[in-house]
Amino acid sequence: MAKSNAVPRDGGRGKPESPRLESVAGGGAPMGLDRIIHERIRLAIVSALAVNPTLSFNDLKKLLGTSDGNLSVHARKLEEAGYLTCTKQFKGRIPRTEYSLTGSGRKALQRYLDHMEALIQATRTKPRMR
Repeated sequence: MAKSNAVPRDGGRGKPESPRLESVAGGGAPMGLDRIIHERIRLAIVSALAVNPTLSFNDLKKLLGTSDGNLSVHARKLEEAGYLTCTKQFKGRIPRTEYSLTGSGRKALQRYLDHMEALIQATRTKPRMR
């Protein structure tokens, strides 16, 4: 069996390596970030609901500039994760779907924002190579 000349990722020093900011295979979300919230439309939905007690489907659709199908799929994913609730009612004969953020959704968003702030801080304070 041939020996490899490749240097281990720790540089051969035997030290544990620090977390890297690379993407998880196939997901595109940096390691440690909540993959449910990290997706652009879902982050926008959760953010909008963080500053509004409730929003209707049509309000969210207009605010985000997305299609019915796209909003529906992403909202359902957030609902399945327990991050938002969906209430369906009728006003007369017109259906009205409203969304609101759950306590779990608020906590998840706060964790996500804290993680992003830590990544930004780490990037800003990292010494520059010349």
